[in-house]
Amino acid sequence: MFRLALRQTEGLIGSIIALLGLDLSVPDHPTLSRRAESLDVVRTRPGSGPTHLQVDSTGLKLCGSGEWLLEKHGTKPRRLWRKLHIAVDADTGRIAAATVTSNDIDDASQVRPLLDQVDGPVASFTADGAYDQDRVYGEVMSRHPDASVIVPPRSCAERHGADGADDARPALADHRRARPHGLAEGGTLQLASANRGRHQPL
Repeated sequence: MFRLALRQTEGLIGSIIALLGLDLSVPDHPTLSRRAESLDVVRTRPGSGPTHLQVDSTGLKLCGSGEWLLEKHGTKPRRLWRKLHIAVDADTGRIAAATVTSNDIDDASQVRPLLDQVDGPVASFTADGAYDQDRVYGEVMSRHPDASVIVPPRSCAERHGADGADDARPALADHRRARPHGLAEGGTLQLASANRGRHQPL
């Protein structure tokens, strides 16, 4: 469960038994090793209902052989970045899907690969404004028609389907304006400028 080495597992079990005040012997690590070879552990997926997905991405810095240049010669090495796209089950905290791409790949383009990795129905898809795109709504709705898409609209977003001007998203207007329970009403945005430390209210 805790991904411990066998000697560490032996010590953990001994500590728990001592705290419980039980007079039981602790199996040593060779016994645990032999038992593990024949032990059939059924790993059940926690949660039985539809999955509430929370999707986001983050940057990963790759540290390679060029890092020694900075220490030896004082030369600034060229940084390599990758992007980790991840979908988490909101109820259990488990990683339901993940992809790694180069840093120039759009977040919305990874919705299809992420959804392909999710087993079972999806109840909701929650993400930030970077996912406010037609193809994101289409990918989610094509696979899970009953799922709610909870994505805040971008500042340049236009209302669709309300006055008949543009009916590209006929049934998705309500989904995109839904707000998950507990989401903050406001926040601050740090500006990427020379005046660091200044924030603007959202």
